[in-house]
Amino acid sequence: MIVDRDGISSALLRVICRRLRSNPIRACSLLAWCIALILSPARPVRAQGGEDGQWPMASKNYAQTRFSRLDQITTKNAKDLKVAWTFSTGVNRGQEAAPIVVGTTMYVVTPFPNILYALDLKDSGAVRWKYEPKPVSAAQGVACCDTVNRGAAYADGRIFYNTLDCQTVAVDAETGKEIWKTKVGDINKGETMTMAPMVVKGKVLVGNSGGEFGVRGWIKALDAGKGTVAWTGYSTGPDSDCLIGPRFKPFYQQDVGKDLGVKTWPPDHWRIGGGTVWGWISYDPELNLIFHGTGNPGTWNAELRPGDNKWSCGIFARDPDSGEAVWYYQWSPHDLYDYDGVNENVLIDLPLGPDKQPRKVIVHPERNGHIYVLDRRTGQVLSATSFVRITSNKGVDLTTGRLIENPEKKPQLGKVIRDIAPIHSGAKDWQPSAYSPRTGFLYMASTTMAMDFEGLEVNYISGTPYVGAEVKTYADPVDPGDGSRGVFSAWDLVKKKPVWKIKERFPVWSGTLATAGDVVFYGTMEGWFKAVHARTGEVLWKFKTGSGIIGQPVSYRGPDGKQYVAVLSGVGGWAGAVVAGGLDVRDPTAAIGFAGGMKDLPEYTTKGGTLYVFSLP
Repeated sequence: MIVDRDGISSALLRVICRRLRSNPIRACSLLAWCIALILSPARPVRAQGGEDGQWPMASKNYAQTRFSRLDQITTKNAKDLKVAWTFSTGVNRGQEAAPIVVGTTMYVVTPFPNILYALDLKDSGAVRWKYEPKPVSAAQGVACCDTVNRGAAYADGRIFYNTLDCQTVAVDAETGKEIWKTKVGDINKGETMTMAPMVVKGKVLVGNSGGEFGVRGWIKALDAGKGTVAWTGYSTGPDSDCLIGPRFKPFYQQDVGKDLGVKTWPPDHWRIGGGTVWGWISYDPELNLIFHGTGNPGTWNAELRPGDNKWSCGIFARDPDSGEAVWYYQWSPHDLYDYDGVNENVLIDLPLGPDKQPRKVIVHPERNGHIYVLDRRTGQVLSATSFVRITSNKGVDLTTGRLIENPEKKPQLGKVIRDIAPIHSGAKDWQPSAYSPRTGFLYMASTTMAMDFEGLEVNYISGTPYVGAEVKTYADPVDPGDGSRGVFSAWDLVKKKPVWKIKERFPVWSGTLATAGDVVFYGTMEGWFKAVHARTGEVLWKFKTGSGIIGQPVSYRGPDGKQYVAVLSGVGGWAGAVVAGGLDVRDPTAAIGFAGGMKDLPEYTTKGGTLYVFSLP
């Protein structure tokens, strides 16, 4: 018998009533089973029409599409959306997390001190329990870009997430009891953890932050049952450390050779070379490959680290069972501008070529200003199309796969290079895009700013900033040239061009949600939460929240069968540090150069930390 946990069917109720007369004991047993099913807070439900109404990980699914097949909210009725309920996290820092939903419970992770709340969806978000990991306070001092957390993941009755002080925890989803806690990094070296883990085949995949402190980047797989480390893949160093062996077959010749993670650096610099894995992880079950990016090399002053600096600013395909590297591609060899390669890798089948046959691809909007389409079997670049004004490079050579540098904008020690675009946080930073299979469009937030960059001398001291640059940011003076600093857009991946764009005053720093009702959701740094027509870009509805939005919206089916949309409001992150950190905007180089470009943000928003949940009346 199939039971819909969003409501017991009338047929099932009739069965129970008949058995009450004929077999009371059996009827009571059946009734008890149904009640337990409904009240269970964290049991996955049967999918209905390909959509189970849950949101079990930050990205919704392994493919990182952030697409919900729920369709009650449509282009015609989105204007009627209302606040269903709210919840205060009690932490007024940057709220970058995606709430996750399993059964009738929502789980929310706060910024430091990384409290995990379980909220009862049957009771307007009442707290069922909370778990406090009590991370070390000193971790806040080595968080480069606010004390954020990007969310948790659910698997097999457990909630997994990371704390700022480099611990991965597993918590019982029903009771909130800690099952295990494993320390995987060291804040004394400058390591922190902000990323949302992904659980694949019984392994919890996590990575470190700290590229601005000269740490060495890694991805680790922890046993989901015990919390022990199953394997570690480093982003720099000898092949054995990077888990590069006989299976490693990169598509491009520049990535072929022994121990390139050592040879493409000055002597021993790879030990402090960065390449942190603080972004998103995707998984293709058919190929049995995970895909993850690597961050910027340290230091930002590229003159101090000649060479391609493998394996920073790129993407690895790995076997999740062993961690073995299968292929790699480098978005930005010898990175000059802090263009981390950790943005989302969206896995779709895209009709390409003259025969329009579907091809397994990765879609990756990169910080260097290009939307890449890669063959996810091999790592071949199929296309790389600019989506903002670019002065830092001249495009991508599709024969070699190599980014073409613009020598006029190459940073130099002691010299200010002006009008570099995109800025250090990129044309698009970590904030994830969404893909709708209904429209075939990618929906993404982006930044339209430029910067002045000067390389500085810097020495490495463990646990202290290792930047080596002074940066000032400002609105792009050419495109759009009107003082606006952000865009939300729809991108046609086949035609390789934008379908529509919405300009915003500030960089759009929120995640994106696409739904089967052809409604797309995103938030602004002033605090507006918007519903947009997926095909035309028409703003259908907007609501002013209490603080700027840098969180990731999600959609779920509630216990009452209605579709809900939820998002965290609380400005912060790198772009919002001037508000969250109370910085003095008279120093334009504060927040590693973001203060100047965001000096007016305090006029439009204040600190916050509130979850908003919306539905139709």
